[in-house]
Amino acid sequence: MTTDIKDILGDYRAFFADLRARLTAAGIDIGGCPVSHLAFRTATDGEYLLVRDRLRAYCSSEIENVWNGRPIGKLLLARPLELDKQFDAPLIELIPPPHRQPFPMGLEHVGIVVGERFDAFCERHDGILGGRQDQGPYCQPAWITFANDRTVKFYRHSLKDVVEMEGRPFLPPPVLSQASVPASTRKAP
Repeated sequence: MTTDIKDILGDYRAFFADLRARLTAAGIDIGGCPVSHLAFRTATDGEYLLVRDRLRAYCSSEIENVWNGRPIGKLLLARPLELDKQFDAPLIELIPPPHRQPFPMGLEHVGIVVGERFDAFCERHDGILGGRQDQGPYCQPAWITFANDRTVKFYRHSLKDVVEMEGRPFLPPPVLSQASVPASTRKAP
């Protein structure tokens, strides 16, 4: 039986379509802005490890760091996920649950790169955005969370670029046995 990445993440296309429609309804146009990443949150630390290991089969490289006392994985996909005809997601941010807070497992947010227009974008949508986070010198995303608890975060730089600007290298994932690698991603002998 072949595993598809959709079996791990769920229907990422429907997730993105829902958020894009909600952004449009809120008056936020993301046309021309690349997707930085999709974020997937696990319900337990054990699920984090299981999902991380399953996603590695689809990745060319990864990095894991500690944020607020827990690991956060950034998995660079060998082939970006096609979200729709205009948008692809090159990276999965894998997040375990916050300490002592139950969270459902699944897709949590999408990151959008606004680029150098970031400050003007935040000012223009000040009444709509829910706030900003300080995640270090290169990463202070603005965000909007909708009634269905799904979030869009807006960035000046992609998450991949932030990691590289911080001087942390993406490394190849650990070697998996050929039997555990989905047929669609196996390399020819």
